[in-house]
Amino acid sequence: MGESERSRAREVTAVRTALELGYRLVDTAEMYGEGGAEQVVGQALGDSIEAGTVSREDVFVVSKVYPHNASRKGVPQACRRSLARLRLERLDLYLLHWRGRVPLRETVEAFEELRAEGLIARWGVSNFDMADMEELWQLPSGPQCALNQVYYSASERGVEFDLLPWQQDRGVPLMAYCPIDQGALAGDPAFARIAARHDATAAQAALAWVLRRQGVIAIPKAQQARHLEENLGACGVRLTDRDLAEVDQSFPPPSRKKPLAMT
Repeated sequence: MGESERSRAREVTAVRTALELGYRLVDTAEMYGEGGAEQVVGQALGDSIEAGTVSREDVFVVSKVYPHNASRKGVPQACRRSLARLRLERLDLYLLHWRGRVPLRETVEAFEELRAEGLIARWGVSNFDMADMEELWQLPSGPQCALNQVYYSASERGVEFDLLPWQQDRGVPLMAYCPIDQGALAGDPAFARIAARHDATAAQAALAWVLRRQGVIAIPKAQQARHLEENLGACGVRLTDRDLAEVDQSFPPPSRKKPLAMT
């Protein structure tokens, strides 16, 4: 979202519709539309608060900083720009979008300063694999990391080999982006068969598969009202052992370490 002024009104409506339906977490980043997506979220959230649909406290807002802005000086500057576009005084969660050249210690120290200042409630990371998380945990404030956002879906299960169990052991939630594999699983035959047994859609079954995991959050992208409603309906789908076995047959769990999927 946020890449074209021509689609701005439609995108603001999509976010407002999501809030009206009951969505309470919004994920964005300074990279998306070079700030345009944050502006969309800011306008939609502001309009929704003014209309009485939600209060600021109802909605958990996540944004991310570019790696090249992740220095001690760059992080607070980027954060303030994001807050201005979002029309907020504080972010609920601020993530390093992916690792770059800035030393991790410097980024973490900048995050901690933002937290002390009250500009963010929590900080975390995105696209961090096992070695990255282990390095992070060696830093004095590393274990303050609140979350890791990675690509995770039935067709991209690599994180299950080591990263997901490691995070679960430490109580660090995993936020799954592309949980329907960029829409591909909405047409998958295995998930279609599973969905038919639950009076659901294949996309809902694929989302339910991700959501069944302890400490896993899914953030599927959607703009159309019917997709927003469909995705939200996945929360009511409870997969059986038979369903899970069929998923494993079509998408086997990893038997060895694999590179972290990214998009």
